[in-house]
Amino acid sequence: MDELNKKIISELQQGFPLEVNPYDIIAGKLGISVDELWERVQQLVGEGVIRRIGVSLDSRKLGYASTLAAVCVAPENVDRGAEVVGRYPEVTHSYERKGEFNIWFTLIAVDNVRIEVVLEEIRAVLGLNSADVLNLPVLNLFKLDARFKAGKVRADGD
Repeated sequence: MDELNKKIISELQQGFPLEVNPYDIIAGKLGISVDELWERVQQLVGEGVIRRIGVSLDSRKLGYASTLAAVCVAPENVDRGAEVVGRYPEVTHSYERKGEFNIWFTLIAVDNVRIEVVLEEIRAVLGLNSADVLNLPVLNLFKLDARFKAGKVRADGD
């Protein structure tokens, strides 16, 4: 990886401009054309160095409630369980895990009441017992800030 790609990655991670043409601003900072910047970004995406470019909002600061949840469904019902969980716009992502609780997901909702309603609906639709649904809200938040730097990943506590 050359020095310019390292600088591009750094610029993309820190202070991404909230402007109409953010890549114009980044290219100007780096002293390159927008076309070169875009070609390099696409190359980094294609190589898997960059997996995602997107916003990350702190739902708590926006007044929302969130939780990690899990359900225990029979192995033959995992696909149906995932489909039911995925119906809710409050579910940000879900994944299958080995073990008794085999579908895990995160919920972000307007409040804890809505979280409980969603979990109860999922439980009812899947015909689960209360003990088959976990609601694991955050008690202590530990945020990891991982950034790419000089060919390595730096992880700093936030």
